[in-house]
Amino acid sequence: MASSYAQRMALGNFGEDIAAAYLCNLGMVVLDRNYRCELGEIDIVVRDGPALVICEVKTRRSNRYGSPAEAVTPRKAARLRRLAGYWLEQHDVSPPSLRIDVVSVLVPYRGTPTVERIEGVA
Repeated sequence: MASSYAQRMALGNFGEDIAAAYLCNLGMVVLDRNYRCELGEIDIVVRDGPALVICEVKTRRSNRYGSPAEAVTPRKAARLRRLAGYWLEQHDVSPPSLRIDVVSVLVPYRGTPTVERIEGVA
């Protein structure tokens, strides 16, 4: 049996794949995935029309411990803002607008995953 860590990583990767497909289906263009630097990680960077969107993906099996979006605390939101600035600097882009969204992916043990996007969390 896989370790708990490996199971969480697999669930997270699966959730990010679902989130990326969901965002593409909305007409967004994925520019980057799993961008890592010394400040942390950005799960997905997309272009939504003229806006650049930093997407934090939270994947869960249930809402037993709260919704996935509730895991984005003010501290996490502040980190995402810093990461967004760093990503823009490293890629030398200045979009007309920048937004941080949370994409919640609920993957039940049985049934179809559900996706919810919350725009402009930070």
